[in-house]
Amino acid sequence: MAELSLPFQSKYLPLKKFHDFYRRSMDEPEEFWAEQARHLDWFKTWDKVLEWKPPFAHWFAGGQLNASYNCVDRHVKTWRKSKVAIYWEGEPGDVRVFSYSTLYTEVNKLAAVLKDCGVGKEDRVALYLPMIPELPIFMLACARIGAIHTVVFSGFSAQALADRANDVGAKLLVTADGGFRRGKVIPLKQIADEALAMCPSVEKTIVVRRVNAPVDMEPARDCWLHDMLAEETPLVTPEPVEANDPLYILYTSGTTGKPKGIVHSTGGYLVHNYAAYQWVFNIKEESVYWCTADVGWVTGHSAIVYAPLAHGAAIVIYEGAPDYPTIDRWWHIIDKYGVTIFYTSPTAVRMLMGYGEQWPQKHDLSSLELLGSVGEPINPEAWLWFYKHIGGERCPIVDTWWQTETGGFMISPAPGIERAPLKPGSATLPLPGINADVVDEAGKPMPSEERGLLVIKKPWPGMLLGIHGTPERYQEAYWSRFPGIFYTGDYAVKDKDGYFWILGRSDEVLKVAGHRIGTAELENAAVSHPQVTEAAVVGKADPIKGDSIVIFARLNDGVSPSPTLKQELAQHMRNIVGAMATPDEIYFVTKLPKTRSGKIMRRILKAVANNVSIGDITTLEDEASVDEVIKSYHELKQTG
Repeated sequence: MAELSLPFQSKYLPLKKFHDFYRRSMDEPEEFWAEQARHLDWFKTWDKVLEWKPPFAHWFAGGQLNASYNCVDRHVKTWRKSKVAIYWEGEPGDVRVFSYSTLYTEVNKLAAVLKDCGVGKEDRVALYLPMIPELPIFMLACARIGAIHTVVFSGFSAQALADRANDVGAKLLVTADGGFRRGKVIPLKQIADEALAMCPSVEKTIVVRRVNAPVDMEPARDCWLHDMLAEETPLVTPEPVEANDPLYILYTSGTTGKPKGIVHSTGGYLVHNYAAYQWVFNIKEESVYWCTADVGWVTGHSAIVYAPLAHGAAIVIYEGAPDYPTIDRWWHIIDKYGVTIFYTSPTAVRMLMGYGEQWPQKHDLSSLELLGSVGEPINPEAWLWFYKHIGGERCPIVDTWWQTETGGFMISPAPGIERAPLKPGSATLPLPGINADVVDEAGKPMPSEERGLLVIKKPWPGMLLGIHGTPERYQEAYWSRFPGIFYTGDYAVKDKDGYFWILGRSDEVLKVAGHRIGTAELENAAVSHPQVTEAAVVGKADPIKGDSIVIFARLNDGVSPSPTLKQELAQHMRNIVGAMATPDEIYFVTKLPKTRSGKIMRRILKAVANNVSIGDITTLEDEASVDEVIKSYHELKQTG
């Protein structure tokens, strides 16, 4: 576990302020969270901070508030009305800027459109949109009238959209004529039409014009948004909702089985995210914040829409790919808007790292004050490159661990409270109010430096209300393994300083000759080789060992694959992890198959390695990468 001396790090930093704050959150949790809740505006104060009937938690019971009001209305009553709320940039280079006053106007307009379509409190609205301003604005408009939104990532297929819309019982679908991705037009309306043929609950569809592509419009069902907007700005009064009324339902993106509709509350979710966002990002009035995630995932919900806008922050939203039309597109955006907080995924860091530091060096990144990592464990090599070449060796990196189910950040550095020593690859410490631990199969705490299962021992405000329509599934998935304790499904280690190291999903584990090895651990070892930029590890069925280790690796630009390099990487894996980590097969590829949100589709790689059907690939960023992987696999098999 790498440890590094950094300019903002003190080797024996006591973290007294942080630990005092954390201790109070453990000793007096209800008083602590009530104090955090008072940073929001409530129409009615809660009767009770927590009603805990395991596994169901109701936070701020009896309280009433509105998420749209907290993200928009309260700011237009202050000097922030003239402050930038959103800098939006489309992939072709078009730009739109929204002040909080402009955002207020647009949210009211779209709320009125929803009401004109017959949408009311507790109705479900499915949003299938590209990364355009209308997506977060429609989310806020739904919240304004008490409707429940479910955002479906615009990379999903028609069947996936239909499955989610049907499960939630959507009354209305909002989509666009299309979206841009790497210069191509994604025909979202066409895909939506295929889905709508399978969605009996959807009564109307609103279509946003984005790409000016011709689309089929069903007169009795489909309406163009621009035709529905009133000439005068309507004012829609925010609907008071109970703190435990659902704000949204978001479906997890598992590769197998039926996706789970995660239900998040309004009150507890907002309180958790407002507090954690301040602790982790140390947000200031002058901050310009950019989270590169897609709004279709929980990171987009919490870290693009609800938390930063509740703070009155200025945020950046970008529509397209990180390296299109040029490799330095992201660095150009940071320079252009003076981004101070930059929050992205390790996958993206490793991809851009592979292109070399000459690209960020073309731009002035001196505005950056803080960097963040989300989505998966970040390997130390990517952490160090991020720190040196993007942060200029001056910006702390907040490596955040959380999940769709947790709603908000759970384990992370918290420079907004007190700067902790950082260890590249570690998520550091649980945030205040989060009682996390690493336990064995029996639920007993593991000794330091030993791998175990990551659990949360007490309820927290951002936790899910449940799984839509299946409370028994909620109980079984998260609470049955250790009664009264939330099972995250992740492996982790706590080191001697109490720092948490997340090792990946416990169901992403290979069993090699009796040894259980996490794929994240193997991938981290592979990318620590100086010539490897990205790696994905999968298991191949082996009649003797159970699983054999297969690595698909992308090399640094200019590095040629060779049998010698393959041998070096295999030996490197033995040296880093041990003999049990020696890969049986290594394939060098120029692309790894990824979803448009940047996640490597290991399911496809596993299918290739095991010579079975790859199944649906409609969410892929570039379907050609599948052919390239298959071609490399067969060529290397033939040459041995």
